[in-house]
Amino acid sequence: MKSCHHTLLLLLPLTTSFVFQSFTSVAGDHSGSFYETFLKCMSHRNSSDRVSSILYNPNNSSYTSTLQAYIRNKRFNTSTTPKPIIIVTPLHQTHVQSTIFCSKNLSINLRIRSGGHDFEGLSYVSYTRHFLLLDMSNLRTIDVNITEETAIVEVGATIGELYYRIWEKSKVHAFPAGVCSTVGIGGHISGGGYGVLMRKYGLTVDNIVDAIIVDVNGRVLDRKSMGEDLFWAIRGGGGASFGVILSYKLRLVGVPKTVTVFRVSKSSGEKGIDIVDRWQYVADKIDRDLFIRLYIKPNNGKKTMEAEFTGFFLGDSDRLVSVMNKGFPELGIQKNDCKEMSWIESELFWSSTDKAPVEVLLDRSLFTSHYAKRKSDFLQIPIPRDGMESLFRKMMELRVVGLTFNPYGGRMSEIPDWETPFPHRAGNIFKLHYGVNWNEEGSELAAYYVNQTRVLYDFMTPFVSKDPRGAYLNYRDLDIGVSRVGNNSYSEGKVYGEKYFKGNFDRLVKVKTMVDPGNFFTNEQSIPPRFDSRYRRMFR
Repeated sequence: MKSCHHTLLLLLPLTTSFVFQSFTSVAGDHSGSFYETFLKCMSHRNSSDRVSSILYNPNNSSYTSTLQAYIRNKRFNTSTTPKPIIIVTPLHQTHVQSTIFCSKNLSINLRIRSGGHDFEGLSYVSYTRHFLLLDMSNLRTIDVNITEETAIVEVGATIGELYYRIWEKSKVHAFPAGVCSTVGIGGHISGGGYGVLMRKYGLTVDNIVDAIIVDVNGRVLDRKSMGEDLFWAIRGGGGASFGVILSYKLRLVGVPKTVTVFRVSKSSGEKGIDIVDRWQYVADKIDRDLFIRLYIKPNNGKKTMEAEFTGFFLGDSDRLVSVMNKGFPELGIQKNDCKEMSWIESELFWSSTDKAPVEVLLDRSLFTSHYAKRKSDFLQIPIPRDGMESLFRKMMELRVVGLTFNPYGGRMSEIPDWETPFPHRAGNIFKLHYGVNWNEEGSELAAYYVNQTRVLYDFMTPFVSKDPRGAYLNYRDLDIGVSRVGNNSYSEGKVYGEKYFKGNFDRLVKVKTMVDPGNFFTNEQSIPPRFDSRYRRMFR
């Protein structure tokens, strides 16, 4: 089955030695005493439950399978990867409340996982001595209300499950989320998830009307009781910095009964650079019913670059061809390039499973895992023609990294950059996604592939956003800054925080300081609290 990560998967010989930093697994370093203490605490707070059935420690026969079930990046599934000393798989909100209480009492770091697609593994890996994994995969109830045009979805559900449940109730409703069906709702929404409907309807976070969160004190809060500041923060600022989100209430959007897709490839030898160059000037300005993703990669067999244009259109093929002839005739789209289908079928098209029944969206293990590395950028002006030629040459030289351009414009240019923590709105024409997948084991190979993404990222510096150079939270990247877990300082957080959130970072810090001043909810790139004279004045 094809991976939903749209990147190169290559085998290359190693010709250079590399330095690889390894971490020691901590899961096996502790006796059962910590587990017994935690179990007593959980049992005391859930006297009517048999909580041992939702707890796993390394001595439990199901520990490894439970941990590995939602590890999507094999870089973080090695013998040296740090492991949680306990895994909790809650069945209802009281289990989450108790986990927070008991973890705080035992001073243990908490990691929260919904789907496990975190590109740096921070939802299930911590480089501290002790950590506990709160795996939300059992909390995946979805309630779709077509009359209200809303859906309530628990964070352990996947995108595919959400889409399927909407489709069960209506063939003309959707939600503007991503195209990878196994991504967990919790991380996807809280980080500002996007998909092919974003030019029409914006991001996931632009279509959230309520949420339920358990805060650091164990209180279960909805939008009214949490207040607008915290509700703002968890719509794009990352939920794991502020509490444990249980569910979101979504506003559904309308889609026609028939949508149209196409996938066309051009090589650099058949005026491919000309077409890519022109695409830069039209993709964010064309009809907002149309989303055209560009993926460029080396075709090592032919020693050329390949540009793949994948389109999604909210309408039939006749209107799509008309829009393309007017706005982007250089691509030469004709009716026989197009496929008409329902919206739900188009979700299968993106992952190349369009010949499968729609029930495949319910398969939580649909895609195979690879070793992977991702990075991101934002483009605010088109790359000059000579710059594009040099980019093609550089990618041919590297041979392993794919680069995806996701167009903005439309609704994305109309929403103010302060309305949610996600700030990359008007002024950006594309989001860039750097990626490579590989299957070979070994630390030197991992260092090689990871380094190739860094080389291309450095090469792109003259062409991308600046002051700060932007990054996308859901393409988590520890290269752009790391904090000391449990002691995140404002200055450390600002390094990565301003790249992810620009001017919204300080407001996120203010919210964090109000709701979690002790910094219980922390990871290597979480929002830090701050107590200095400037912030004390804010609370007067």
